[in-house]
Amino acid sequence: MRVTFVLPNWEGNLAGGIRANVTLAYHLQKRGHEVQLYCPKKRGKSWKQRIKDWLQGRGWDGREARFSYVEGLDIPAKVVNHLPPLTDEDLPDGDVVVATWWETAEWVARLSRKKGSRVYMIRHHELHDYLPKERVAATYRLPLHKVTVSRWLVEVMKREYGDENVDLVPDAVDLGQFYAPPREKNKIPTVGMVYSDLYWKGCDISLKAFRIAAERIPSLRLVAFGSIPPQPQLPLPPKCIYYQQPPQEEIRHIYAQCDAWLFGSRVEGFGLPILEAMACRTPVIGTPAGAAPELLSGGGGILVKPENPEDMARAIETIAQMSQQEWQNMSSLAYKTATSYTWDEAAELFEKALSRAIERTRRGEI
Repeated sequence: MRVTFVLPNWEGNLAGGIRANVTLAYHLQKRGHEVQLYCPKKRGKSWKQRIKDWLQGRGWDGREARFSYVEGLDIPAKVVNHLPPLTDEDLPDGDVVVATWWETAEWVARLSRKKGSRVYMIRHHELHDYLPKERVAATYRLPLHKVTVSRWLVEVMKREYGDENVDLVPDAVDLGQFYAPPREKNKIPTVGMVYSDLYWKGCDISLKAFRIAAERIPSLRLVAFGSIPPQPQLPLPPKCIYYQQPPQEEIRHIYAQCDAWLFGSRVEGFGLPILEAMACRTPVIGTPAGAAPELLSGGGGILVKPENPEDMARAIETIAQMSQQEWQNMSSLAYKTATSYTWDEAAELFEKALSRAIERTRRGEI
């Protein structure tokens, strides 16, 4: 198949969705398909965003990361030399064209049929306050073949948008990047988390749970990493070890420092940090967002109640009080879960989804 992925600009974009889509495209190419990636030129920042960057300590220019998930991969990737949207003139003819974000879905829906059957890879239900909710919701009603990454999203597309022809292609983890040898539990109990000021990421829940648990376990230590400086409205504990925008190759060492990884999301498409932590043999304490119920059902962590820092704190205590053997058993189950999700298998499932899209287009269903 000739497959074109249409992405938001990926230059300096550290979003997990960008990484997952690029990785999926690469593994689809490994299966013998002709795959190309396209994105528009990067928009300049508004004055409001520049001021926000300056107030948050990132400097007037935002100190943007130059890293790109496309770098180092032998896959055709082009940044089109104009701002969004992308149109027929920008993209090659093909068998399938894949939208990867709500905004790109609007562009793909307007493409001619010669660009291929139109597919919408949905990694989240993006009805966030900082996005135009009505426009976003409208993209889920477009006549595109939908592919999602968790059972929860399959149900959302069916329940809220009346689409029962949705394929499930779970994310996976790069075991060449995220791995760790078997180890013992730390002498000083240590938990970790991804730090973000996005409300739906639930960092306030994880931080409150840590503070509650630390009252009962005075030696408890917190490790965190994120892309922004610590924010006054979301303070980190005084002795927290914080890594801001760590190099990609260092993230596995952060996961592997911890006895448990906190996943406090209120809503999530999949929750890739769960698998990344598990691949580094770190059990996860998570809320039932995204794919967490499926990922934690194998015993590699503890599923806790949503919006309940006290329940998460109890789970921290439970893991901190485990014997070495009990913790190593849970660590092994976490690793077993992570290694059961591979990008090769995801690419095979995605290949089948694309074939379904082509067939549905041929029958006039989309």
